[in-house]
Amino acid sequence: MGSLRGLRLAAGNWFRLCERDASSSLRITRNSALKRINGFCTKPQESPKAPSQTYSHRVPLHKPTDWERKILVWSGRFKKEDEIPETVSFEMLDAAKNKMRVKISYVMIALTVAGCIFMVIEGKKAAKRHESLTSLNLEKKARLREEAAMKAKTE
Repeated sequence: MGSLRGLRLAAGNWFRLCERDASSSLRITRNSALKRINGFCTKPQESPKAPSQTYSHRVPLHKPTDWERKILVWSGRFKKEDEIPETVSFEMLDAAKNKMRVKISYVMIALTVAGCIFMVIEGKKAAKRHESLTSLNLEKKARLREEAAMKAKTE
């Protein structure tokens, strides 16, 4: 049993030593071919081949719907719906949608500010009339008590 263990240990050490020597003398080059560093086992460099297939870099086109046509006009990309071509690129459509999102955001900001100003003005008018949430609440509770007392008398 001891000799088997020693044999395994020796084989493991020898394997690690060979692996270290192989990894130090072999490096992966750019085209993934192995090349010996000291130059004895060098693969001949292959010239880069032209691609066998030619790729055309066409932009995929999209036929816009009526709603997308309106967005293209509202965003200012086109003056009239008649000027919009049959197909448009996705980038043009995305840019128009983003521009509309920004415009809608500005409108929402303006409406929020206008609403805040309106509520401040209404609050000041209510303060001049001596109306507050506390006084309105007390009046409501007093009225409910009176109604409850009236019901208790009738029963």
